[in-house]
Amino acid sequence: MQDVVLVEKIDPEAELDRLATHYKAAGGVGIKLLNRLGGSAESLLEQLPDPVRHGLNGATEQALWLAMHAAQGSRRAVPDQPPWVNTAMTTAMGAAGGLGGVSTALMELPATTTMLLRSIQGAAAREGFDPAEEGVKFDCVRVLSAAGPLSHDDGADTGFFSVRLTLTGPTMQRLIAAVAPRLSVVLGQKLAAQSVPILGALAGGSANYVYTRYYQQIAHVHFGLRRLAVDADIPHEELVQRLSTRMLR
Repeated sequence: MQDVVLVEKIDPEAELDRLATHYKAAGGVGIKLLNRLGGSAESLLEQLPDPVRHGLNGATEQALWLAMHAAQGSRRAVPDQPPWVNTAMTTAMGAAGGLGGVSTALMELPATTTMLLRSIQGAAAREGFDPAEEGVKFDCVRVLSAAGPLSHDDGADTGFFSVRLTLTGPTMQRLIAAVAPRLSVVLGQKLAAQSVPILGALAGGSANYVYTRYYQQIAHVHFGLRRLAVDADIPHEELVQRLSTRMLR
């Protein structure tokens, strides 16, 4: 008599409820706190010195390249950490970067970007994906192009989830060039919040706490939708629409 292998049936509704919880957690109290500390995105960016503001896109591209190599290399030496550990580490980095104002904040930028990417890779792994796979690498970088915590939609960016990336699309170089302008706005807000020495330590720690938490939650939603599309054999676009409907309730 042959053994019968029981395959656990996926409940799409329960999974979508779980992902909606992650989505809602991307916003919340931390977003309001950061807005109080720094004001709107536009006013924050105006606080930066002109040379820093004009060079922000290039600095972000460079930070992304460094983060790509450092994050992937560190996975061989340091295992993925629980989300709270990643958040604690980036919060400490942000506080340290804000001690000396913009100059130390710029030095801290690549390290924070690396930790953000590692946090996203950890979320991808928890959703069942291998961060070393080329397609997953691409998607991890793409998560950083989701609307930042100070965006007009208060942490929600459903349009991001409807865009699919395949290996026949852009190379990593073109992808980073496309992601950098949007991420530079997010990182520029962070730099501006850190612009006042000493006081910037509080703002920098708060900013990094919110950003790390935000991108971890968005990564869970992004990769969770990808996994559910495969496991439940439901078109990805339909799942995005069903998630969007949940967010309007």
